[in-house]
Parts: sequence; C-alpha cells; structure tokens
Amino acid sequence: MATAAIRASATSEVRDRTIRKLNMRIVLFAFICFMVNYLDRANLGFAALHMNDDLGLTAQMFGLGAGIFFIGYMAFEVPSNMMLHRFGPRVWIARIMVTWGIVSCCMALVTGPASFYILRFLLGIAEAGFAPGVLLYLTYWFPKKERGRAAALFMTATVLSIVLGAPLSGWLIDASEGLFRLHGWQNMFILEGVPAVLLGIFTLFYLIDRPENDTRWLAEDERRWLIAELEAERREHGDDTRHSLREALSDGRVWLLTAVYMFYGIAVYGVLMWLPQIVRSLGDYTALQTGFISAIPFCFAAAGLVVLSRSSDRTGERKYHNVAAGVFGGLLLGLSALVASPVLGLAILCVCAFFLWSYLGIFWTLPTQFMSGAAAAGGIAAINGFAQLGGFTGPYIVGFVRETTGSFQIALLTLAIFPLIGAALLMTFRARRD
Repeated sequence: MATAAIRASATSEVRDRTIRKLNMRIVLFAFICFMVNYLDRANLGFAALHMNDDLGLTAQMFGLGAGIFFIGYMAFEVPSNMMLHRFGPRVWIARIMVTWGIVSCCMALVTGPASFYILRFLLGIAEAGFAPGVLLYLTYWFPKKERGRAAALFMTATVLSIVLGAPLSGWLIDASEGLFRLHGWQNMFILEGVPAVLLGIFTLFYLIDRPENDTRWLAEDERRWLIAELEAERREHGDDTRHSLREALSDGRVWLLTAVYMFYGIAVYGVLMWLPQIVRSLGDYTALQTGFISAIPFCFAAAGLVVLSRSSDRTGERKYHNVAAGVFGGLLLGLSALVASPVLGLAILCVCAFFLWSYLGIFWTLPTQFMSGAAAAGGIAAINGFAQLGGFTGPYIVGFVRETTGSFQIALLTLAIFPLIGAALLMTFRARRD
C-alpha cells in the first residue's frame, strides 16, 4: 500500500510539472498569438469611428464589410485545417500568421466600399484555420481532463485583446493622425498588423508539432508520462470515436454543434463589431475614451471564461455549462437593451459578457468526445468554419436594424434571441462527463 501511494504521488508530481510546462510553453504562446489575431479582427470597430466618414460608408455598408470577413473565413476553414494536419502545426500556423498580418496592414489602403469588401474577404481567407488549428494542436499535447482549461485560457485572448487593444486602438487613432500623411485609422491598421508577421516568422523556430518529436524542454519522465497518457486515451475511446473526415462530416452531431456555435456567434460578433459605435452614441467621447469604456465588458468576459472552464474541468460536465452560457447570456443581453439608463445598461451588458463569452473555451471539449485524428482536424474546422456565418450575420443584423430603425436597442434585442436558440438546440446533444 505504501509503495503504491508513493508511486501515485510520484506520478501526480510528474503530471503537475508537465501540465505547468505545457501551459507556459504552448498555451501562453498561443494566447499571445491569438491576442494579436483578435486585435487585427476587432480593431475595425474602432477604425469605423472615423473611417466610415472618411470613406462615405453607411451603417449597412460597414455591417456588410465587417461580416464579409467571415465568408472568406468560412470557405477556407476546413481546407486550412486539413493542410495543418498534413504539413504540421508549426509550418501551417506560421503561414497563417504571416499572411493575415500582411493583409491586415493592407487595410490601410482601403479607398471605398469595393476595396473595403475585397480586403475584408481576403483577411478572412488569410486567417482561416488559425483558431481551430490551435485547438487541434492542443489535443496533440493535452490529456482530455486538462483540455477545457487549456482551451479556455487560449480563448481568453479573444477578450483580453479587447481589454488591452481597445484603448490601444483608440489611442493610436488619436495620436497618429497625420503621421506619414495618413489618417489615424490607417496607421492603426499598419502598426497592429506588423506584430502578426513577426510572430509568424518566430513560430517556425518555436513550435514543436507533437510530444513524440524532439522535445528538449520536457524532462524525460515528463515526456514519457505525456505520451503514455495520450496513447491510453486514444486506446480507451478508439472504438466510439470518428477518425476520418468523411465520418465526421456525415455525423449529425457535427452539424448540431455547428448550429449551436453559429447562434452563439451571432450575438458575440454583433456586440463585438458594434460596441465602440454603441458606446460612442451614448456621449461625445474621444476614440481613446471609447476604447476604455468598450474594454469594461470584456474584463467580465475574461473572468467568465476562466470561472466556467474551471468548474467544467473540475466536474467533468460539459453540456450544461455551455447551455448556461447561452441562456444567461441571451437573457441579460435582451435586458441590457430594455433598461432606460445607459449606465445600468452597460452594467448589465458586463454581466451578460461574463456568461455569453464563457462558452468559447468549454464548447471545444464537446467535439473531441467523438472525433480524433483527421476527423478532429476536419470536424473542428467545419464547426468553427461554417459557424462563422454567425460572424457575418450578427454585424449585418445590427447594421441593418440600426439603419432601418435608428435604434441600437432594437438591434441588441434581436441579437439576444440567438443564444437562446443555440442553448435549446444544445439540450438535444448527448454528452458524457470527461
């Protein structure tokens, strides 16, 4: 008994050391890259504070341009992830980052609606595969019990990039006006696009594809434990897991989760792309002030991601944590639009963000319950890719309703319906505890 206890304690110590190193080496780097990625995606909302007037873009034109990004993203998501599975994460993630950084810089060259639409579409193509590629990469390194927290920490970058990037984007627009004879929003696109190119080049030398490769930063006992743990999981769930892309795409659960992720995304991206302009409508704020105010809800969103993922990993329960995110997020989003006080509305929106954004991490524990290998590569990309229709729909709905009714409140009420639909659909999904 004493010998068994000593062995169990030694194994636990190796596991803890290994997971700590994986978090510091892989999750932290992926987190930084995703912050740059999301900043290049979301800074459009701050550029719109001046860009729309400079280029003569109406609310509906801006909504269409903001959303068309996701059409390109959706079209190339599955091919991109299959290429990652074939060529390896290190090369393919580096390629994605360099190309999206270049296209993001080129957003400074927009001269009107046509070039705006074209570059947004190209940016979607360039970014396609990054988020699902990293999520797939995490399955190569993290045992299932640790994946929810790892995915949530990675996804926390989506909100912290706004917390830090919103004031930064606002400051760049105000401070760089006239620099190099360019508008402030043009300089912002260039200065925030260059880091993606540099990080992409660094990725080629930093990432290692799998634990079986030369992993010098893991001790030999850590590496052996990790490989054995992952192999044991593959053997344990091998019989009930989809392995090929064809199996994944013919599985109704893939399309159910795609619909859920899309409906949640309609609300998330509708708020994300328009929040700076919603805040600006509340008062005569500078771009920097708008950035600071817009960052507040995303502080709560970051907290929600961490809190719910820890609860989900601790209990092993996945489905109802995701359902709670949709139900409370949708109800609170609708309530934020109904209150008369702008300050109270913003406070409710903060609590809404705590729940609504929390699904981003724990959601991705569901597909890997029934997919692995090529099926996981294609299935995760299919879910994330086709669900980007929500990224197109959400901003366009807000722009259309705003231009038609002149009201952001009605637009937010419309968005609130979609997470509730997603939660209702998810109730039909059969999930197991991890």
